[in-house]
Amino acid sequence: MATEEYTSVWNRPKRGRRREQPALTQDQIVAEAIKLLDADGLEALTMRKLGAALGAVATAVYWHVANKEELLELVVDEVHGEIEVPDVADASQWRDAAEASARSLRSMIVRHPWVAPTLADVGMNYLGPNLMRVSDEMLGIYLTAGFELLEADQASKTVLGYVIGIASVEAATISKLHRSGKEMAEWQAAVWPAAVQAAEPYSRMRALYAAYGGADLQAGAEDGFSYGLDRILDGLEARLGRS
Repeated sequence: MATEEYTSVWNRPKRGRRREQPALTQDQIVAEAIKLLDADGLEALTMRKLGAALGAVATAVYWHVANKEELLELVVDEVHGEIEVPDVADASQWRDAAEASARSLRSMIVRHPWVAPTLADVGMNYLGPNLMRVSDEMLGIYLTAGFELLEADQASKTVLGYVIGIASVEAATISKLHRSGKEMAEWQAAVWPAAVQAAEPYSRMRALYAAYGGADLQAGAEDGFSYGLDRILDGLEARLGRS
């Protein structure tokens, strides 16, 4: 039985432009789709709404992308272009570069909360040039650190998995706040008393909520992210030492 070829917006032949087609570029489509996604989230994006925002009928959009799945491939790759991965000249720089690139990835996901569920759903099937560039540069960090190729890949994926997981929770909170129209402090003030009350029968959770004492959740998220990232990098550094 013949193996079915994987199809993607990146490997299918590009269509030529039709003379009767109004001027509409792929870059315009991607930019407008990102605006809509940032404003209203993943579920709200439709090809019809995108066409209306561009001042074109949906068929004009379909000339560039076959379906919503192809559109998502393009927008996910576009926002990956925002991720900055520092150059690493020698092994002494690997940890700073790993931390900087992890923070850049987290910042991108927080800026574009809709991207988190697309990564969870599609995983490694995205083949765009920005994603490939970021993956290649991040792999280079761990190779320069001293890991062999396959372990460098495992190290990079371990950090990526942590960042995507943490940032996905942050993104879900941001999306919920956006839908509610509330600021973080306002939402926290409303939710915190209910959380404390729910924890009352559980001694350890009661002590934990008391220790936090209504602390700023945004500052706490930053501290929690830094703690987890540092412990992962500590472990990788120890692994290099044993090697």
